[in-house]
Amino acid sequence: MYVVDSLMHAIDQLQGLIFEDVVQPVLYQLGLMQWSDDLFDGVGSALFGALAILLAYLILRPLEWWRPVERWNDRRAVRTDIVYTLVNRLGIIPAVLFLVLTPMGAAIDGYLRFKGYIPPSLEQMFPPLLAFPLLTFLVYVVVIDFGEYWRHRLQHRLSWWWALHSLHHDQRQMTLWSDDRNHFLDNILAAMWTGAIAMLIGVTPSEFPLVLIAFRLIESLSHSNVRLGFGVLTPLMVGPQYHRLHHAVEHAQAPFDRARGCNFAVILPVWDVLFGTCRRAHEFPSTGVAGIAGPEVRASYLHHQVIGLKRLGAEIGRMVGWRRTGFSAAIVRD
Repeated sequence: MYVVDSLMHAIDQLQGLIFEDVVQPVLYQLGLMQWSDDLFDGVGSALFGALAILLAYLILRPLEWWRPVERWNDRRAVRTDIVYTLVNRLGIIPAVLFLVLTPMGAAIDGYLRFKGYIPPSLEQMFPPLLAFPLLTFLVYVVVIDFGEYWRHRLQHRLSWWWALHSLHHDQRQMTLWSDDRNHFLDNILAAMWTGAIAMLIGVTPSEFPLVLIAFRLIESLSHSNVRLGFGVLTPLMVGPQYHRLHHAVEHAQAPFDRARGCNFAVILPVWDVLFGTCRRAHEFPSTGVAGIAGPEVRASYLHHQVIGLKRLGAEIGRMVGWRRTGFSAAIVRD
């Protein structure tokens, strides 16, 4: 863990330097020093996000150049996904999630402790883990990944959640940037889900960013435009071809419709094997959402967000209308 400790120390040093020399003077001039603690943590979150972006680009972009599945002359959709990545990992999304979810998590934790329930950490449940911090970290990843598998299945199963998540599946030019192509509300729901699991199993605030980096690197790999098929690593880790089958256009149609789907795993394919959602094939299919009316979504970030809200509103309206119709029919029958 020496490398990890050195990395954490370097980030802490850089976080303090940026805050003291750049952020704090601005807060002082604007009379907003009451926000200093929150923004100090926000600087750290942005640095971890920048690290995840840098690692993904340095490792995966050469692979995309070397063995691409597809080549495109018009890369506007890819550039929009780059904006998603920068916003989601460096800018507005982390700030809002931090300001909204951190107080919410603190309030829930305080209430549970007031009622006498203190969530046990994995080390408390399995004391031998105390001597193996790297193994403990890997167990955290496995437990959270199990939760991510079921969250992903719900994103496809629940029609109102699919209305938001479909924005992610609209992309027909999948690259390492496509992982962050999500609606703002979808990101909030995902963060609440993952944060709750992390809190329940005792992941500390200092460990959680490293867990997120591990997830983001593998998710960037699985979305990358790289011709890497089912090889030796496939039973151990989700790869580009494995996840590309999940994004295939054909899954908007039977027998692979969106609700059933396949290859929902985020990191470990074993969950798909255990729960019957694994699909192996040797092709690299086209990606997108054939089941949603209208042209391919190739608009700006803000336009995407509006489209997601319209889809959600339409689905909620359909659900409410169906319930009213069913209720009225029941009254007539009675």
